[in-house]
Amino acid sequence: MAAAWTRRSVMIGLAATLAGCSGGTFQLGSRSLTLPWGEPGPGGGTAAPLAPAVSGNAERFGRGPVNVALLLPLSGEQALTQLGTALANAAKLAIGFIEASPNIGENITITLRDTGTNAAGAVNAAQAAVADGARLVLGPVSAEQISAAAQVTRAANIPLIGFANNGNVAGPGVYVLNVLPETEMKRAVTFLREQGRRGPAGIFPATPYGEALAMAFRTQAIAAGFSPSAVYTFADIGEAQGIVNQAKPMTETGMIDALFIPDRASAATFAELLAQAGIGKDDVQLVGSADWANDRGLLANPALAGAIYPAVDEAGLNAIRADYQARFGSAPPQMSTIAYTAVILANVNTLSLANPPYDAALLTNPAGFSGRDGLFRFHGNGKSDYALVIRQIGAGGMLTTLDGAKL
Repeated sequence: MAAAWTRRSVMIGLAATLAGCSGGTFQLGSRSLTLPWGEPGPGGGTAAPLAPAVSGNAERFGRGPVNVALLLPLSGEQALTQLGTALANAAKLAIGFIEASPNIGENITITLRDTGTNAAGAVNAAQAAVADGARLVLGPVSAEQISAAAQVTRAANIPLIGFANNGNVAGPGVYVLNVLPETEMKRAVTFLREQGRRGPAGIFPATPYGEALAMAFRTQAIAAGFSPSAVYTFADIGEAQGIVNQAKPMTETGMIDALFIPDRASAATFAELLAQAGIGKDDVQLVGSADWANDRGLLANPALAGAIYPAVDEAGLNAIRADYQARFGSAPPQMSTIAYTAVILANVNTLSLANPPYDAALLTNPAGFSGRDGLFRFHGNGKSDYALVIRQIGAGGMLTTLDGAKL
């Protein structure tokens, strides 16, 4: 099964907060990731941790004339190092795809550099990339490291494409390639509108990430033509019953006919309380977030049967799974497709061979680009749109794709 990458109520926009948990789970910014060493291996045991791809000296792969730097954490905190290694492996897989494709030019050479797990390491890696003549920087993964590296790349007029899920670090010359709160909220509220829903509301944790998600909900709901009926926040799960009591009268009058409960740690509790209050699933559509994907326990909870959520299309991950497993001996985490996509993007003829390469006007082409997960595009403010599907939870956790990948 694909390793999970989900978000919880931890600080968005700050340094990666690493907290080792069972099953290879740790916190990165606003996400809780479970990486392959917590997944069952081919023999039924647990897959062994991967060794760091490189530490200290830079490693190069690819045979093209354009120098592209890949900045990833390859030393320091073990969990983040494992993630960095997995992304480096995905980048190597993408280069292998380019080299094996007769109709794709080999335009880039990737220089992999270790950022460690702090801001100083990102600055050092970015400075080395600039001194080495990099024309584009891919990575790092945490918001703190992207902000630190961007100080160097902006001064050198070199674009950077980071992998955080925090749009606050984006800006001129600094792009983020990931599923942002705005992206998943836009996808979900647009789908609700197409289904004839008229009264979306939301329940969000009172955390920096929850606030970012609530703001995205309000913004995207209004843009879709809704007047959000209610936006609730909670600091403790003990407040859940009171929120359900407040929402019930509005569900009975139809003022609320769709309810966002994106926080995966509390979603089941809210769903169970709603059911106990007699709020029917046919009357109120429950809506989750991309963080629900691959959380087996959450998706199998009977209280959430019928709920929908936006998610990355797993077809892209499935397409590289066998090759990744064969070459690196472990299952790829979902974020692998982001690193893979970034390398393929960097190699695109119209970007890498332009003069100058990777010009902002080219990177922000409104038509977007086709990546391993489907269509994506960058905006002038550095934020990205990422194609998502809409999935629905069925009995026993069975999933149905209600709507294909769209921006």
